[in-house]
Amino acid sequence: MAEDGRGAARPDPATWLRRRPRWVVLCIAALAGVLAATGQAPLGWVLPALAGFAGGAVLLVAAQGWRRAALIGQVFGTAYFLLALSWLIEPFMVDIARHGWMAPFALVFMAGGMALFWAGAFAVARAAAGAGAWAAALLAPAMTLAELLRARAFTGFPWASPGHMLVDAQAGQAAAWGGVGLLTLGIMGLAALAAGPWAGRARRAMAMRAAVLLGGGVLCLVPVPEGAPVAGDRPVLRLVQPNAPQRLKWHPDHAPEFYQRQLRYTAAAPDAGAPRPDLVVWPETAVPVRLNDAGGVLARIAQAAGGAPVVLGLLRDEGPRVYNSAVVVGPGGTATEVYDKHHLVPFGEYVPFGDLLARWGIYGLAANAGQGFSAGPGAQLLDLGEGLGRALPLICYEAVFPRDVRAAPERPDFLLQITNDAWFGQVSGPWQHLAQARMRAIEQGLPMVRVANTGVSAMIDARGRVTAMIPLGQAGWRDAPLPAPAPPTGYAMLGDGPAAVLALLLLGLGGRAARRRSHNANSG
Repeated sequence: MAEDGRGAARPDPATWLRRRPRWVVLCIAALAGVLAATGQAPLGWVLPALAGFAGGAVLLVAAQGWRRAALIGQVFGTAYFLLALSWLIEPFMVDIARHGWMAPFALVFMAGGMALFWAGAFAVARAAAGAGAWAAALLAPAMTLAELLRARAFTGFPWASPGHMLVDAQAGQAAAWGGVGLLTLGIMGLAALAAGPWAGRARRAMAMRAAVLLGGGVLCLVPVPEGAPVAGDRPVLRLVQPNAPQRLKWHPDHAPEFYQRQLRYTAAAPDAGAPRPDLVVWPETAVPVRLNDAGGVLARIAQAAGGAPVVLGLLRDEGPRVYNSAVVVGPGGTATEVYDKHHLVPFGEYVPFGDLLARWGIYGLAANAGQGFSAGPGAQLLDLGEGLGRALPLICYEAVFPRDVRAAPERPDFLLQITNDAWFGQVSGPWQHLAQARMRAIEQGLPMVRVANTGVSAMIDARGRVTAMIPLGQAGWRDAPLPAPAPPTGYAMLGDGPAAVLALLLLGLGGRAARRRSHNANSG
């Protein structure tokens, strides 16, 4: 309790919240969740997001019992994901007559489903802390464990994790040691420190908490310094972005236009004095024919490339199966290497029990019938020859998953993502997808080549900095040198294990300390 100007006792915010009706508390939880989501791209408002998470921590402290804490966490998380995942309505707008009615249900159910993990984290933190204000501190490791679980459960969906908001900050470089999980632990720890004075916690050690909060806040705001220019002896890659809107991409009157556009960009002369590219990269599903029937198409692409290999995406048939593939086209127009996407998008590229649901006309957004696409055997490297080395291909959604990158049979020379972000619209989805690709580069200490149909196509260095870009919603090409790889990172060798162990230790030790303090207070 504090005193107002007349000397009367004034309740702290946590006490004030306990006296409010449930609906008021839940409305505040929703507002805090929306504020926390502003840290995600394209807004990237780190300080308001930290304030939102701190508000969630204060609400947790005010919760009486783990059940009320779970409800607060559910509302907070649902509001967070409703804003952060608002791009999810975009795929359903491509064919409004067929899929438009599903959009609000998909967004609400996805947001609510993702929030279940946060509800569990709030409940665990409240239960471990007992009735004390320690719940704010225990929320940090509990949320970290919830996010690590969310990244894997039911094939996983780690999109919009709190750690992603640090991709531009110096603090984001810690992902090289502990991945996004370590960043989430840091963000939630700072939120707990900020919430401390407002959650009824003792004012002792206020100076130390303020110093840690200030130092952490600076690391979250200071951008990563610009790197030195890429060395002149590095390979040059051409990024080709056709900017084909999804509603027109496969239209018979427009598909040839997009294909010809990519041919022109591939054959274009480099800038004066610049070398010809050593590799040309087209996006996912870049040509309107299947690999099985693409002999003449690949020959024309190879001719346009003037002897440089081309990596592009297209579909291929193998009996009744259809694969979403990345292909290396050699100088002779032959497919020298083929990679089949193995981590498919649920309800996008395949539908669980799809053959049964197809009887009622329910198909995946990118699939044409029944179960949809088939999954490839797993991660593999593409050998692009001397000078370029070997690349780990990632098709669209696969760059969201750190474990898919770590699944490579050997350390590649660079990461190569081809994607069709036309599905994600023109607002938040493409920028969030780019942020996750940049995180994969930081985690692995490897450059990332990213080519997207409608953008954002980018060359990314081993610290996650964008060194060259083709803006969102523009057609064009860009020649850019491939940055050098860094030494293997701690995360590349150990993965999420250290962050998970640290979070478990903090949760266990913090819960024990909270119970001991509560026991001593009751004994006194």
